[in-house]
Amino acid sequence: MNIKKRFVQVFVFASIALLFASCSQSGSENVVVYSGRSRALVDDLVKKFEEKTGHRVDVRYGNDAELLAVMREEGDQSPADLFWANTTGALANANKSNMLKTLPDTLLNVPDSYASTSGKWMPITVRFRVLAYNPKRVDTADLPESVMDLPEMSQFEGRVGWTPTYSSFYDFITTMRDLEGADVTKSWLAGMQQLNPASYSSNPPMIQALIAGEIDIALTNHYYILQYKYGGAEGEYEEEVYFDEPVVDENAPVETYHFAQGDIGNLALVTGASLLETSSQDEVALEFLRFLVSQEAQSYAADVVHEYPVINTVTLPDYMLDSEKALKISPDYDYENLQNLGATLNLLREAGLI
Repeated sequence: MNIKKRFVQVFVFASIALLFASCSQSGSENVVVYSGRSRALVDDLVKKFEEKTGHRVDVRYGNDAELLAVMREEGDQSPADLFWANTTGALANANKSNMLKTLPDTLLNVPDSYASTSGKWMPITVRFRVLAYNPKRVDTADLPESVMDLPEMSQFEGRVGWTPTYSSFYDFITTMRDLEGADVTKSWLAGMQQLNPASYSSNPPMIQALIAGEIDIALTNHYYILQYKYGGAEGEYEEEVYFDEPVVDENAPVETYHFAQGDIGNLALVTGASLLETSSQDEVALEFLRFLVSQEAQSYAADVVHEYPVINTVTLPDYMLDSEKALKISPDYDYENLQNLGATLNLLREAGLI
């Protein structure tokens, strides 16, 4: 390994260590969670769990890729008991690296569409890919039934927003590559580029640009639209600038468009958690996982973050699409396939998008 490459690796891991510095040192009685979910979601749920059980939870934050790198570097010496990931692709990669323990069947009793086929991780919440649009500028009759037809919509040239460097976009493209093939996906990316889309590093500024009339449509996740209109906290770790100021504007000119039933443009993206091979606190760690799919925690995620629960007893806010309808419009997909991220990144590099 050359000195420059080693220096970069040391710098990266030192930066991550600084990120974790604010976390307390874990004692043997603590459960340590490595979280790719944001503080806005996690901290309140951790406090609720600690108050209910008397157990202590030490959370260490980072994005999924950083946390996977840290766990690989730490190896058997990792203090982590649980990995709470923002993407199932990260969990599938952790499983591929033999980091995960098999979960008890009682924690895998969820809708088949969200379940892990490996039995090594469990779903916690669900987000859906959607097309956001400005109703002052767009008639839904002019929108395509499939996201695959979006590149043909030349009337939107220069008026489309997307986030090609964002993790949920990677999962979307990985699914497209799996279901439609690499050649079709490459052609779709090229066609989208012909529309001269506006690229954003994250979703909130893209939604703001749409509301401001700078673009007309945008590929995003459903809850960004709801958070702008109805408030709430973000659920992803990504160090992005969220809405400049707290926004609650039900009349904001941004609405949600769903493609035809089963279309990739409606893809359900699952967040999840897993018990790690390095865990020394299995009993308490499993208790925390059970709490995350409890009525209390699932209702909190729906009400505050506007993500979909994975249990069917939660009453959703009336502005969210019914859970059964949302599930039906998403394509069937084995989320373990999201571990195949490398080929997706290669496609995006070839297209000059990352």
